[in-house]
Amino acid sequence: QVYLVESGGGLVQTGGSLRLSCAASGSIVNINHRAWYRQAPGKQRELVAIATRGGSTNYGDSVKGRFTISRDNAKNTWYLQMNSLKPEDTAVYYCNAEIETSGWGTLMGWGQGTQVTVSS
Repeated sequence: QVYLVESGGGLVQTGGSLRLSCAASGSIVNINHRAWYRQAPGKQRELVAIATRGGSTNYGDSVKGRFTISRDNAKNTWYLQMNSLKPEDTAVYYCNAEIETSGWGTLMGWGQGTQVTVSS
């Protein structure tokens, strides 16, 4: 089993910054990719940022240049630094990872979600 726990959401004004964290725990052998998704009310869940095991990153068009995904391999933790936030960034943010486990095969894990609200 694996568990993903997020933290760092909250309320911020337009132009402000927040940093989200996601900590993975459990029977982890390797983490193949780490990602952040978001879902706004009435909209589909969308990819915000993804970092592969090899170190490459990719971002959704709406957040390029403003958001940065990073990781701390030793802690099985990754982050989403969000700068220059806009009201349209308001959503529930979910961390996601594909994890090779000891005894459970390869699993896709999701965090519980954390609310980010950007006021205008």
